[in-house]
Amino acid sequence: MKKTYLLAPGPTPVPEKVNLDMAAPMIHHRTPQFSKIFAEAAEDAKILFQTKQDVMILASTGTGGMEGCITNLFSPGDKVLVVNGGKFGERWGKISETYGLVPVWLKVEWGQAANPADIKALLDKEPDIKAILIQASETSTTVAHPIEEISKLTRDRDDLLLVVDGITAVGVYNMPMDEWGIDAMITGSQKALQLPPGLALVALSDKAWKANESSKCPRFYFDFKKERKNLANQTTAYTPAVSLVTGLRSVLQSMKEEGMENVHKRHNRLARATRSAVKALGLKLVAPDAPADSATGLFVPESVDGGKLVKSLRDDFGVTLAGGQDDWKGKVVRIAHLGYVDTFDTILAIAALEMALKKFGHDVALGKGVAAAQEILLEAY
Repeated sequence: MKKTYLLAPGPTPVPEKVNLDMAAPMIHHRTPQFSKIFAEAAEDAKILFQTKQDVMILASTGTGGMEGCITNLFSPGDKVLVVNGGKFGERWGKISETYGLVPVWLKVEWGQAANPADIKALLDKEPDIKAILIQASETSTTVAHPIEEISKLTRDRDDLLLVVDGITAVGVYNMPMDEWGIDAMITGSQKALQLPPGLALVALSDKAWKANESSKCPRFYFDFKKERKNLANQTTAYTPAVSLVTGLRSVLQSMKEEGMENVHKRHNRLARATRSAVKALGLKLVAPDAPADSATGLFVPESVDGGKLVKSLRDDFGVTLAGGQDDWKGKVVRIAHLGYVDTFDTILAIAALEMALKKFGHDVALGKGVAAAQEILLEAY
């Protein structure tokens, strides 16, 4: 017998209760019964985003939410500052180019966070830039960008938007949309929201809705104005993912019961414990100066093939972690600690890593990383 454990940064595990809720008999999406479920989920999503604005629920992955922000807020020829510090920062630029926008790239070394001073310098150099496009948590590098500091560059300017991919940040750490002045924020169902892939949640500020009025990019399915109009009637413009919305309501209710402050503290505790374990094992963190609380990246020892290590963890040990991407392929392991993950998931991930490293010939003291993690995890009890 071999049990399996999913500890990659998306999809993440789904709670048993949520699976059961989603397994309920299908109902029609244009009925009062579904409208009640949808309205409750949309209202609780405001708590998640810490906003008074409408939160649109789209049948899409998070990338659809990103594309929707481009098509609904900008016009061909608009300049946008793209913070490119990983695979998903790069994605902002690719989507922008597809719709005729002009990306102004700010290249950030992988494993490092964006420097607000560098962003300001680019904005001063090119004052016709219409937006900053950035990740809150760059999943490919396990870096957290300083969104609060960057928001100070945009919040008092009517001609400049801050558009944040919060796909692995919303529900992980405190990022109050309204208080910080974030103009567009996105998340996806398969991360901290503990659901299967298939939903994108997007909220826009008043400033962003004003920009929507003059946007000339083509759009049909991702038409936020149409979605907002339908949201007021407790429905969606097109067929919603009924079962996922049912699951979303369940997850958001459980997060409310836990308390968002406690949700954020839990993620931070698991992240600190994982980083402490990595250091105790003598391994190098991918993002030591600006680590995200969603996932921890580490460089594998040079004597170990990281690709084979991740494959063995999954196929032999039953523990799914994530590897590196692009130049980091075969060199990096990423351990997730977001969503439906607790103390003993983290201990399991560290123990499996230790055992796998030992299997591949690395001289590791079994239990050393686990012990370091336990010291921090005890805070919860």
